[in-house]
Amino acid sequence: METQDIVRKVYEAGVVGSGGAGFPTHVKLGARAEIVLVNGAECEPLLKVDQQLAARHADELVRGLALAMQATGAREGIVALKAKYAEAIAAITPLLRADMRIHILQDVYPAGDEVITIWMATGRRVPPGGIPLNIGVVVNNVQTLINVARAVDRDQPVTQRCLTVTGAVRQPLTLTLPLGTPLREALELAGGLSIPAADAAFIDGGPMMGGLLESLDAPVTKTTGGLIALPADHLLIRRRRADLRSVISMARTVCEQCLLCTELCPRHLIGHELPPHLIVRSVNYNHVAQPSVLLSALTCSECGICEAYACPVDISPMRINQELKAQFRKEGARYQGELRKADPMIEGRLLPVGRLVARLGLTRFNVKAPWSDAVHAPERVWIRLRQHIGAPAQPCIGVGDAVRCGQRIADMPANALGVPVHASIDGVVESIGEDAIVIRRA
Repeated sequence: METQDIVRKVYEAGVVGSGGAGFPTHVKLGARAEIVLVNGAECEPLLKVDQQLAARHADELVRGLALAMQATGAREGIVALKAKYAEAIAAITPLLRADMRIHILQDVYPAGDEVITIWMATGRRVPPGGIPLNIGVVVNNVQTLINVARAVDRDQPVTQRCLTVTGAVRQPLTLTLPLGTPLREALELAGGLSIPAADAAFIDGGPMMGGLLESLDAPVTKTTGGLIALPADHLLIRRRRADLRSVISMARTVCEQCLLCTELCPRHLIGHELPPHLIVRSVNYNHVAQPSVLLSALTCSECGICEAYACPVDISPMRINQELKAQFRKEGARYQGELRKADPMIEGRLLPVGRLVARLGLTRFNVKAPWSDAVHAPERVWIRLRQHIGAPAQPCIGVGDAVRCGQRIADMPANALGVPVHASIDGVVESIGEDAIVIRRA
């Protein structure tokens, strides 16, 4: 199969990155690279998706890796997994070609940050403000490459998503749901809450980088990695509910410039300028730092270590970085710093996941979330038109139209970054809004 055919099929199937912000995968596969890296770290505590997918669908994962290597012209394929994912390693190993290998990652956070994953698996370092392609690497996660294999070999579009439902639920599990399924139904499939509903709050994604959910009516999207229920007074919920003014006030009042946020920042450890303690100080005192210090906030991965683990007085440099990033992007600012030497203490300063779980108060929720083969058929789905980085897709069907699962219901405008969107159930189009298409099961 020609490269352009692989790229075309991946685009038409609506494949995007399943482990992050949803970057369109066909764009990555249309580039040239030396290495294709499978990011199977899944370093966010509590989530159990990729490790189980890799074990259960090893053949499709390796096939997706082979297709990605063919499309990009890569000479090597690397599957990065943690040693504790023994079932996945055992399933994948006999399927690997001579130009593929498994790399065993340390059980640290954030091993899944692609900058850290690349360094661990290849020794290469992504420059500040750069992307993996700058050093000849393309990174995809497990679910993405499985979707690539299905798109190319079966012409199967992305209509479902695997996710973990865990935390304060009766039966933690990992399951597959049609896109657009309300997260409320995912919670019900996990047996409901194990605490009173009035005392619960929810995180969409992992406990470190996931967002606070305002409503369980929110739908499953291509990038939904998990649903975590926690007590509303849990520190992870309190931090997410803190307003920016109080965060900055706290930083101005109690920051003692101990440097721990900088010394444990993964991007700083890898050789990026990014010094959270200096950014906090410059914000506190009217931005007296050099411009490059503030602009380096653009390289923050928002992993949350500075907030959740490093700071001894509960400041959130990450929240300040987020605000600066939004401001700089609005202004069109760019950061162009030099790659410095990696911290000689980097090996000892990466954060063990077990220690992070304890610090976050998640030990009692850090349990297995076994795979469920249960098939769920929602009565309605709310399929978002923007489940990827880039422009929203434009509806190509009308209200009242009958649609089939897998049918394209929204296309991308010409020359816009994004992918088509497909129906996830058989049914009738009930409504078309600015951000979603609602389909009622027939």
